[in-house]
Amino acid sequence: MRKAVRPRAAPKARGTPLEPLAEALRALRSELLLAEKQSRDMLELVPKPRRDSARNLIHYLALRRRDIRHLQDELAPVGLSSLGRAESNVLYVLEAVLGVLERLTAGTTSGLPQSRADFNKGRALLESNTAALLGPGRDGRAVRIMVTMPSDAAHDYALVRELVSRGMDAMRINCAHDTPEEWAAMIANVRRAEREVGHHCSVLMDLGGPKLRTGAIARGEPVVSFRPRRDALGRVTAPARVWLTPDRSAVPAPLACDATLPLDADWLAALETGDAIRLIDARGARRSLRVVAEHGEGRWAEAARATYVTNGTVLTSSRVKGMKAKCRVLDLPAPEQVIVVRQGDTLLLTRETTPGHPATFDEAGRVLVSASIPCTLPEALGAIRPGERVFIDDGKVGGVVRTVGAGQVVVEITRARPRGERIRSDKGINLPDTLLALQGLTEKDLLDLPFVARNADLVGLSFVQRPEDISLLAGKLHELGAAGKGVVLKIETRRAFESLPGLLLAALRLPRAGIMIARGDLLVECGYERLAEIQEEMLWLCEAAHIPVIWATQVLEGLAQKGLPSRAEITDAAMGERAECVMLNKGPHILAAVDALVSILNRMGKHQDKKTSRLRRLHF
Repeated sequence: MRKAVRPRAAPKARGTPLEPLAEALRALRSELLLAEKQSRDMLELVPKPRRDSARNLIHYLALRRRDIRHLQDELAPVGLSSLGRAESNVLYVLEAVLGVLERLTAGTTSGLPQSRADFNKGRALLESNTAALLGPGRDGRAVRIMVTMPSDAAHDYALVRELVSRGMDAMRINCAHDTPEEWAAMIANVRRAEREVGHHCSVLMDLGGPKLRTGAIARGEPVVSFRPRRDALGRVTAPARVWLTPDRSAVPAPLACDATLPLDADWLAALETGDAIRLIDARGARRSLRVVAEHGEGRWAEAARATYVTNGTVLTSSRVKGMKAKCRVLDLPAPEQVIVVRQGDTLLLTRETTPGHPATFDEAGRVLVSASIPCTLPEALGAIRPGERVFIDDGKVGGVVRTVGAGQVVVEITRARPRGERIRSDKGINLPDTLLALQGLTEKDLLDLPFVARNADLVGLSFVQRPEDISLLAGKLHELGAAGKGVVLKIETRRAFESLPGLLLAALRLPRAGIMIARGDLLVECGYERLAEIQEEMLWLCEAAHIPVIWATQVLEGLAQKGLPSRAEITDAAMGERAECVMLNKGPHILAAVDALVSILNRMGKHQDKKTSRLRRLHF
């Protein structure tokens, strides 16, 4: 009878002290469990179906409170997981590594302590939540594609159908633009398209939110200018084309023109092709126009020299004599002025409802009156303190608050190009250092919400900063009978990023929720140096909470706008594969952008899974 063979003990790893390493992991596990215990009351607020996700987020936050790079450096050489992909199931991964270590130190060869199903549980939850929020994927592509709708989508069904056919999985409507009638037409078009194409397309409607913007600027002198086109040597290659229209109807030009002049209808009707029109322009220069064509009640005229026309400019016909030969230009629109600022200038942000104005100067160039501009949310100015930063128009203009008064904030401009930056109305204002206690839903949001609750699949909560903002929206949706509506939290400010763990726990109380990384405002608020780090941290935290992420702002922007992408934006689009959805903004070449993004995501999906590289066979 053969002697039974004993299993050979697994060799202990050499060169690495495994027992101290195991002890360090035990201590780490204890910290995770303690954090869960301390968060018990918070976890109780999360519905049971979502509580495992909340618990995993608590574990991940506890894991990342410490710098564990030294542990990773010790785990990798002995062939164990370095915990670098623990986001979706933190405690399982930690205990799996610890179980192997304990068996190595005990000299046994028993298997892993838990099943593969346990390992994949977190990822399965994320995939399920993504499908519930954004709908099913298509053609094996896990990452969905969202597209912001242009106004044309309300009446151009062919465009919407092409977008759905080529790969759009979600339509985004910005409630800050267009009207409810246009929104309804866009949604009707996408519903028709999804029936014809055979693929579901979710509708996200973004509420405008408490966005701080520049207010109105005073109107300037009404003036119209036009000039001929010239070559490099200054020779005229084409005259300026001017549309003369009856003042009573302001008939739009049938073709593109360099300028439009509203004129007395009877005087205009007397003009014939070939007539010359003389005038003294706004600079006192003698100028002339020649009528070259008649089109209905309007006339086409051409000018061979640069001309400036204001209200009251007198035009004289060469053919008609006497008083009837003359006509005054009237009702030219007054353009809104532009405020130009340079480094060192002073800009006043005001609470006033009166329009702002550019700076005025004396003959020596000294400032008599500083430039000023009102804000759309004047209550925000009450929270600003001296020394805090102010950014305008996506960071093109930057400044520091010097003094704060009862009705205004004095800002010294510290960022502007040497030749100056132009500030116009309705441009975003970012206050990254200011703690703003603004209502999460504006009056306009509350007016828009009933339509959104009836027609959209998802509600975008813009400029969310506190868990209370989420609770407020949830309460309003409940009142409207839309408590099950999906909610997308747009992370746009530094405060929101810093509050992200609390926002995620609040989001887990909702039936369906997602996060949009709005990288445009985040870039301004946090600085371009930190943006790459911030978007990584947000991806990790959301994966730990099993909440899907929408990767947004300027993805393939050059391609969508100009038809040609940059190398950098191709790489950026590829990075979006680690999110659950990538958003494209509208543009003339949006169809080409969708095609390119589908191709990029399909290719990258075979090489990358979140942070894990997939070792697909390479072809050389």
